[in-house]
Amino acid sequence: MSGGRVLRRLLLGLLLVGSALAAAVLWLNLRGEAPVDDALPPPAASPAQIERGRYLALAGNCAGCHTARGGAAYAGGRPIDTPFGTLYAGNLTPDPLTGLGAWNADHFWRAMHHGRSRDGRLLYPAFPYTSFTQVTREDSDALFAWLRSLPPVTQANRPHALRFPYGTQAALAVWRALYFRPAAFAPEPRRSAEWNRGAYLVGTLGHCIACHGRRNTLGAIDDARGLGGGLLPGQRWYAPALDAPDEAGVAGWPLAEVMALLRTGSTPRGSVLGPMAEVVYGSTQHLHDDDLRAMAVYLQALPQQPPAPAPAQPLRRSATLMQRGETVYAQQCAWCHGDQGQGEPGAFPPLAGNRAVRMADPSNLVQVVRRGGYPPATAGNPRPYGMPPFGHVLGDEDIAAVLSHVRGSWGNDAPEVTARQVMQR
Repeated sequence: MSGGRVLRRLLLGLLLVGSALAAAVLWLNLRGEAPVDDALPPPAASPAQIERGRYLALAGNCAGCHTARGGAAYAGGRPIDTPFGTLYAGNLTPDPLTGLGAWNADHFWRAMHHGRSRDGRLLYPAFPYTSFTQVTREDSDALFAWLRSLPPVTQANRPHALRFPYGTQAALAVWRALYFRPAAFAPEPRRSAEWNRGAYLVGTLGHCIACHGRRNTLGAIDDARGLGGGLLPGQRWYAPALDAPDEAGVAGWPLAEVMALLRTGSTPRGSVLGPMAEVVYGSTQHLHDDDLRAMAVYLQALPQQPPAPAPAQPLRRSATLMQRGETVYAQQCAWCHGDQGQGEPGAFPPLAGNRAVRMADPSNLVQVVRRGGYPPATAGNPRPYGMPPFGHVLGDEDIAAVLSHVRGSWGNDAPEVTARQVMQR
């Protein structure tokens, strides 16, 4: 057999394999999609349906991404930083040229359930359709009805700024073939209606796993880990595990305190800061008590990871580092948190015995010291105490030292924080 014939057969084989893979990717991206009726008339929404849609938008914290700082509500434009570049949230107002004015309920359902835009483009999962796919059609229609009731805002959607090849539809199609499966919410028959309602809110509209789930190098969530904690894409915050008693698990809390944390952002056991403060401010403080209770019931029932084993011996620490940290603490921190890290009830949280201080990942501590930490202002806690930023006062070495001191004092026994770790965060 001549070399030319072998080469032609090899090329033909590669072409056939490539065609088969392309066909498989296409099928995986289209499976389960029903035809969209482009001529479907606008819904004749009742006031009750519109009000329900307004409430669902709060439950999903839609404004958190689709309202730019200082911009019109739901008109999009807010940048969303990711490891692959920057995405910009779309305009959800009913403007016919730049928003959802030309959409109908079928188009919107397809976006929610299948992650596909009105014109057929695949959407990026920064719009968390990987969770929204389980939203019911009834809730999708109500949400769309409410969005159509908003004042239209003419604001063109800003093009995404993603590195090659992540900005291509082909790369997104492959990603979806690997990691996205359209699904419907299936109630667990052995659980109560309240637990199932909580599972629905946490897993679909609340899309809690988008922050509290761990992602792989391509940005896909590891479903097997569930709400086991993860670094926020494009940010420097760590969303702690909701199924770990030494991170953010609430299985041992009184139910009322879990509800209070979601409603007000603060309880005697702790306060929410950073991105979670935005969630409480824009979403959970507005939810009805029965939904807050359902979410609390579900979160308390999560199977808990075993706590990390205590070290056999106290961790070894640099005496020089601890001394430096003690000095910084006395100068900058003891005024509020106390000489022994005891804090001030109702104002400044204790650092002694604080599980947020002892977590293995110190990312959140670095962010709070460097940039400040502020609980949300809510109806139940309108004037929360906050921590001012110290990044303009303390360098990386001082931040590492004071955090090492706090993590190794008053009964705390967590690893030192290095200046390199501070610099990387």
